[in-house]
Amino acid sequence: MLGGIIIYMIRKKGHGALPAQKILELINTGKINGAQVENVKPSSLDVCLSSEIYEVEGVFHPRPSENIRGILKYIKNKKHPINKPLQVGKTYLARLQESFRLPKDIYAYCNPKSTTGRLDLHVRLMADNISRYDSIPTKGWSGDLWVSIVPKTFSVKLYEGLSLNQIRFFNDDTRLTDGELESATLEFGLLWRLGGEKYSYKEFMIVDNDDSIILTLDLFSSVIGYKAKKTRRIVDMKKIGYYNWKDFFEVIKKKGDFVYLEKDSFYILSTAEAVRIPPCLASEMTPIDDRSGEFRSHYAGFLDPGWGWGAKGEGKGRPFTLEVRPFEDLIVRDRQPFAKIRFEKLMEDPNCVYDAMDSNYKVQSGPRFAKQFKQ
Repeated sequence: MLGGIIIYMIRKKGHGALPAQKILELINTGKINGAQVENVKPSSLDVCLSSEIYEVEGVFHPRPSENIRGILKYIKNKKHPINKPLQVGKTYLARLQESFRLPKDIYAYCNPKSTTGRLDLHVRLMADNISRYDSIPTKGWSGDLWVSIVPKTFSVKLYEGLSLNQIRFFNDDTRLTDGELESATLEFGLLWRLGGEKYSYKEFMIVDNDDSIILTLDLFSSVIGYKAKKTRRIVDMKKIGYYNWKDFFEVIKKKGDFVYLEKDSFYILSTAEAVRIPPCLASEMTPIDDRSGEFRSHYAGFLDPGWGWGAKGEGKGRPFTLEVRPFEDLIVRDRQPFAKIRFEKLMEDPNCVYDAMDSNYKVQSGPRFAKQFKQ
């Protein structure tokens, strides 16, 4: 009975993030055009590259009432063949295959996919008339979608139809209150120790007073993480399990009781906490503020319902892989705030959960490379 009460508290008469079956309705009714049904995930849609790519001078925002194709007419750009690798440090603009005619009560937000983040490939959604990245806050928005792409560490070869980011759809504010977060923790066990014991709500490092959970860095596993090497080698994103990670990364080690992270380097690390997401919720990693240090702890920030849940609820959570770029030299110690997550309400349970699907990252138990590398 308690579980039913808690779920009722979290939901508000069908309001929240749209699950897979509702996203399929948007596709089937022509509100989302150009999307592939197989790209629908439990509460998100993988959007895909077209063959139209330009090398541009830098990233930009369209102004209200300004479309991106119109901006291309007066900024410096040149057409970039899709079969030609994208080079480190250069900026590219690619049109997506999908376009939207959203219903009047639906808006959307976007995140890079896990593989995108683990390759240090900075991808931002751009939309006509919207002066924000990764955001379509206007209900009922219509138009074309684009992405800016900046390879930061590795040059990459892309393909038409490849997905670099995922979009989520909403009809209401999805954030949990402190009371709802406490209730969900009691019922579902949202956070676990890596040894398999639950955290209680009182043990959470909730210090920002914004309904978030603070996560820390795992400094005690046999492998703490990896630092990217400087290399001219190209990552072909269609070659799954192909590359030897030692050609691209080196292992990092603790120095005494801390790990040292160098400014402007790229790291693959992992959280000291395992996160368990029930079917009625999703989770987003949000940027940790500069009171914790000048760094980015992630670039791929969304996890679908059922992460660490198990196919039938038997799971004990799973740690997050972190894609880290310090903007100053960092000394990181145990229990130091390092990443932040929020949970989101779904309007109804999805017809599938993450742990029941095929995924390259379903079995991760520490820092894990992008799927192009042999693990």
